[in-house]
Amino acid sequence: MAEVLPLLIDRTATPIGELVIVADHEGRLRAIDWTDYEARMRQLLRLHYGERGFALEPVRDPHGLTKAMAAYFEGDLGVITRLPVETGGTPFQRSVWAALRDIPCGTTVSYAELARRIGRPSAVRAVGLANGANPVGIVVPCHRVVGSNGSLTGYGGGIERKRWLLAHEGHGAAQPLLPFTR
Repeated sequence: MAEVLPLLIDRTATPIGELVIVADHEGRLRAIDWTDYEARMRQLLRLHYGERGFALEPVRDPHGLTKAMAAYFEGDLGVITRLPVETGGTPFQRSVWAALRDIPCGTTVSYAELARRIGRPSAVRAVGLANGANPVGIVVPCHRVVGSNGSLTGYGGGIERKRWLLAHEGHGAAQPLLPFTR
């Protein structure tokens, strides 16, 4: 029988909803999602680690990661660039997720540009799918990817959260950024 990966889980309030944080015992983020999408996050964990390949243990502030995420929401935007991440996923997905971490705070890129950056310019749709399967949103900033015309396109946490995150990071979006509502 395969060994079960022990994971630590915590929750924290943010201005745009409660956030679920999952880390391993080495202090690496394995998943982040909103509590209203927790079922999707758990499904991604099962996909990456197997149906019974992981166990979630509730803890308070695993390795300081909950405190770091709170600091991000309080305005320390650079804190997320220093957080260690470990994900499952295919090699292609991990290449997209690595490229997402290279998008500077306060800027956006298109899906087409992201595909070019990973050396796969014709893989725009696959890049979009990998972006949508990102298990560590915010820290691996999938919210910084927009349509080729600059439009705010899909975000797993909802378009209003994407607007809020971009405004929080100082992005001068052409579209009006509305206060977050659920």
